[in-house]
Order: sequence, then C-alpha cells, then structure tokens
Amino acid sequence: MSAEPFIVVIPARMASSRLPGKPLVAIAGRPLIAHVVARARESRAQRVIVASDDARVLDVARASGAEACWTPAELPSGTDRIAAVAAQQRWPDETCVVNLQGDEPLTPGTLLDELAALLARHPGADMATLGVPIRSADDLRDPNQVKLVTDAAGRALYFSRAPIPWDREAAHAGHSPDLTQARRHLGLYAYRVGFLRQLTEQPPAALERIEQLEQLRALAIGAWIQVGIVDAPVPAGVDTPEDVDRLERLMAATAQA
Repeated sequence: MSAEPFIVVIPARMASSRLPGKPLVAIAGRPLIAHVVARARESRAQRVIVASDDARVLDVARASGAEACWTPAELPSGTDRIAAVAAQQRWPDETCVVNLQGDEPLTPGTLLDELAALLARHPGADMATLGVPIRSADDLRDPNQVKLVTDAAGRALYFSRAPIPWDREAAHAGHSPDLTQARRHLGLYAYRVGFLRQLTEQPPAALERIEQLEQLRALAIGAWIQVGIVDAPVPAGVDTPEDVDRLERLMAATAQA
C-alpha cells in the first residue's frame, strides 16, 4: 500500500433535507459527527479536519480530536466545502485530500488508506472512489443507496440513485435481477488539490442537479474517476430517521462506538 501522505476532510452540513441537524443527531449516545471523526482517526491520515457552517458541529469535532474549519453555509456540496478548506489552508496542488462524508459513521479507517493508495497507483486519474457489491434487489432499488457502473479498467461511467445496471430480461420476466455487476457507491473520494480547485470552478452540472449527486459534475467535465471495488461489509450511511435506528442496532450488536 502506498505511503503517500494524505489529509482527511469531513464536510458536515446542518441543513439536511431528510434529517435536519444531522451531524449532531445522537447515535449510541454520541453525536454522529463524533463517530465519523473516530473512524477517520483510525486511518493513516496526517490530519483530520471537520468542515462545517455551524459552531456546534465544530465544537464537537474539536472535542473528538479533529481540527475544525468554518466554511460558508451557502456552499452547494461537500466538495465545494473541502475546496474552501484547501483555499483557507493554502495547500499545494499536489496535496492528496480524502473526502469522508459526515454521515458515514461506520467507514473503517483502513478504507481511507486504501482510497489514498488507489489514487497514488493511478497518477493519471483525477479522482478515486470506492464501491461495494450489492447483495439484494431491494438495495439495488433503494434510491438512498447510490449505484455505480465502470468500464473494464475500473473507470467510472455513471452514478445514479436508480437501479443500474438495469437487468431488462429479468424485469420483463418478473424475475430477480442479476446482481453480478451491481455496485453501491461509498461516500468516499480522494483527489489532489489542483483538480479539486478545477472541479469547483465549474457550475453544477445538469445531471448533478437531477440526481443530486455531486460526483456527476466531475463526469460532466470528462474527469477520470478511478473506482476500487472492495468486498467489505460497509453499512450505508445516515440519511433518514430510520437509518439512525438501524445504525444504533448495528452498533449495539458490534460494540462499534
């Protein structure tokens, strides 16, 4: 695994439409953002920084062992929030940044290391991200679980909340879909600051607005997103009150806190 140094930045926005105040929602007795910071600190990152528009979130971040950076509320995406941190910190273009979304409390720190190493192994790539196999038709159809498809070399072709790839023959016959190529996208990205700046200088893309998926902005400008598929049991993140209940049950069963 590459030892290329990297920084983890965790964007944490309070104004979630499906779960308002999400970073501070209590899970197993601790704010959600505290769990995410704990996972990031398990990685080999040189620094862990929480970027938020809310002082309460930043206070929890500091208390959890992360650095805290205020970013404006009007920024449209987590990527824009990370770019704002990079600008404030005046990081060089070659700095490797890993984006761990603030609603992924069970992402192992080792996956952040693997993601940074993936980008290092593909110096021509603009970004790197990860996916995991989808095991059930229900997960494939769930719009809260983002799906992805790649080419034969692992370069991303598309991301969607819709079930992709669509098994036409199975659907026509009323059968369960073939899940061989079905992948769930993990909310993780690695990029170098130079490309991050280029990406956020672009306006939101039409497909990005339709799907509400910021990674589609990168594809819209022709970016190379290298995808690594990991066969790891990484639970979906927190988007709804039902997810909070699910995560609490899972943490209680695994003593993950």
